[in-house]
Formats: sequence, C-alpha cells, structure tokens
Amino acid sequence: MSTLSADTSPEIERIQIERLRQMPAWRKLELAGEMSRAVRRLALVGLRQRYPGDTPAQRRRRLADLMLGAELAARVYGPGPDDRP
Repeated sequence: MSTLSADTSPEIERIQIERLRQMPAWRKLELAGEMSRAVRRLALVGLRQRYPGDTPAQRRRRLADLMLGAELAARVYGPGPDDRP
C-alpha cells in the first residue's frame, strides 16, 4: 500500500488518519486555523526577503496577491505595489 507522504510509513500514516478521524470537529478547525496562520507568516517572511524596501502596507498588498490571486486582489484592494505609476 502506498502512503500519502513518501517519508511516512504505512503504519504511522494509518495511525495519523485514525487519530484525525477521532478528533472533534472544533479541534480540526483549530488545527486548520493554525496552519493557515503559519502559511501566512511564512509568506510574509518570503516577501520581506524579496522586497526588503517595502512598507508594511505594500507587503500586505503583495500577500493579498499571493493569497487571492492578482486579479481578485486588485478588485478588492486596488492596484498592487508594482502596478502604480
């Protein structure tokens, strides 16, 4: 049987899936929120490295591009830092 992760044994994956199935819905939502916040923090770290001169507002706007896509972010927040004259 193959696993979802190449570095996880089938037995450990089986245990992980079993535990996730037994977990209450509130805890699953809590974990999803924690993962979402972690992804956002990592994305902001990457944006700080790529655009060290950006203001916090410019960085948040770039994050919107990453998370929503450039077209939707522009419709919601206006032009991005690179789109302004």
